[in-house]
Amino acid sequence: MLFDTHAHYDDEAFDADRRELLSAMPEHNVGLIVNPGCTVESSRTAVSLAAQFPHVYAAVGIHPENCGDFEPEHMDAIHALAKTDKVVAIGEIGLDYYWPENPPRGLQQQVLRAHMALAEELHLPVIVHDREAHADTLSVVREFPAVTGVFHCFSGSVEMARELLKLGWMLSFNGAVTFKNARKAPEVIAEVPMDRLMIETDAPYLTPVPFRGKRNDSTYVRLVAERIAQIKGLAPDEVERITWENGKRFFNIA
Repeated sequence: MLFDTHAHYDDEAFDADRRELLSAMPEHNVGLIVNPGCTVESSRTAVSLAAQFPHVYAAVGIHPENCGDFEPEHMDAIHALAKTDKVVAIGEIGLDYYWPENPPRGLQQQVLRAHMALAEELHLPVIVHDREAHADTLSVVREFPAVTGVFHCFSGSVEMARELLKLGWMLSFNGAVTFKNARKAPEVIAEVPMDRLMIETDAPYLTPVPFRGKRNDSTYVRLVAERIAQIKGLAPDEVERITWENGKRFFNIA
């Protein structure tokens, strides 16, 4: 079975068919899904979806693009949600310097540190979003040596990957590795040991080739596994098995 370790079924793109789609996932060989929140409200939705579907789990947190109105009370809400059954991580959190209209960098860093501290307190892993903020994200991560996690949709260099591996972190890849212009990710995948890799869709975004341009969902995570298999010189079912085991171990799912 395949484990999609990062998919946003709380997104409005799934409003028309969310229940039907999620119910059918095991029939498509997708046995586990983690749905990370990006705001307090979407984190609540993630927790609700996890309660409704046995194969869905939740992560809770505030995405750097969504932290512009951050108030300390928001962390109280995330703290309470994090103690809910089937919440397996704090996320999606991190830094995003790509869009100039994003919240100020200092605020993003403050919110990231607050989430890292919460993860340390609750002994939960974190799911990190890092876009055009590699040095600062790595710097904050180093401030919390007791916290480990995964850099989802990893876009850093081989050198950065090596640093994260030394710190005990995981790296996750999605449909972007199938794009023709993908350069760094295949180099990183070739370098990283299989027991430190996970696969994801980031649905409804970043749909893999040959379905690029359509709405993404977890049924396409097999294409990510197949691309990793090509890079690693492994059979796709071997990548499926290893990433399934990696995901269950990382999220502490029995």
